[in-house]
Amino acid sequence: MFCLILGLVKGLNQVGKALDTNSAFLCILATDCDDPKYKKLITALAKQNKIPLIEVASREELGEWLGQCKYDKAGNARKVRGASSCAIKEYGEQSEALTYLEAHIKDNNL
Repeated sequence: MFCLILGLVKGLNQVGKALDTNSAFLCILATDCDDPKYKKLITALAKQNKIPLIEVASREELGEWLGQCKYDKAGNARKVRGASSCAIKEYGEQSEALTYLEAHIKDNNL
């Protein structure tokens, strides 16, 4: 499960704006995004502004992380709406998950 993040934007327009204005701490991109121009733009903006970029395997996984789904009684995600990218503009409170994320970014030179 992904940590709760307060300042989060998703979608090409909002993520692009956050990366372009250098107001994002981190960007997450789904590698199975259908549009190669979309992936190229997000990757280039993140690299240009030295914003760490993490890639995840699927749009559905990222959509579930963003809460774009319904959960059944057993707690399993159903009807997941995929997302191609998101940007974190504000982390919120300090937590174990945030410490792990910051260490991952530092260790992998993202």
